[in-house]
Amino acid sequence: MGTDGARTLLEQAATLTLQTGNLLNWGCPRKKCPPTPGEEVRDCIQKTLTEWSSKIGQDLNQEVLEVLECTVAQAIEKINPEERDELKVSAKLFIVGSNSSSIRDAVDMACSALGVAQLDSVIIVPPPVEDGTSLSLEYLQPYWQELENLVQNKKIVAIGTSDLDKTLLEQLYLWAQVNPSSNQVNLASCCVMPPDLTAFAKQFDIQLLTHNDPKELLCEASFQEALQESIQNTKAHEWIPLWLLRYSVIVKSRGIIKSKGYIIQAKRHAS
Repeated sequence: MGTDGARTLLEQAATLTLQTGNLLNWGCPRKKCPPTPGEEVRDCIQKTLTEWSSKIGQDLNQEVLEVLECTVAQAIEKINPEERDELKVSAKLFIVGSNSSSIRDAVDMACSALGVAQLDSVIIVPPPVEDGTSLSLEYLQPYWQELENLVQNKKIVAIGTSDLDKTLLEQLYLWAQVNPSSNQVNLASCCVMPPDLTAFAKQFDIQLLTHNDPKELLCEASFQEALQESIQNTKAHEWIPLWLLRYSVIVKSRGIIKSKGYIIQAKRHAS
């Protein structure tokens, strides 16, 4: 009956927020070792939805919520305030189907989920540009300005970018009020860091990091499939993912990951 109750709630909600909690607590990813980032996200969405729906009661008069929070209570793990100084809280934010104004929501939710006042670093991935169009400074600017506001409001300490070449990173650096502290490079697209990018980053103290995320970590179709497989006969096609935030909590002195999870928000477009 849990699935029926979950389906009813989904059909009446306008927004869905899904939180996996600490994946290290409940082994969310599949046994395949190691899963790709895309497989991990999809598995986590599916497992969280399945677990959440199994806990929904049979009461058909249950409260209808416009914003539905899908979480697994036992997996949520807040940071002990006494340990906060020993930990680094980092996030990578993928904007999927929404605009720059959702950045604040994502950061606020991450802070709330972890029980912290601010995140130490956030790397932004704006929505993919249309085919045949190149990423430009103009495209990046509204997203970067939102991040700058959050730095000024002390919600984030440092902000970074992903997959910018030397030309675009330099343009952003010269235009920005808050300079990028890091730039991620996908080693699938280049086995060696480009020398011009390396030289520029060194000159302006920008940390170059590597990653293996695909261009689209979570697409609309993948999210809808995970939703359909978890809660059958639901109108999954109505749900559009807006953004996905992946966080990690690292023990500074040892470089050990203490916590890792995802927060995802989706909107329902009734047909």
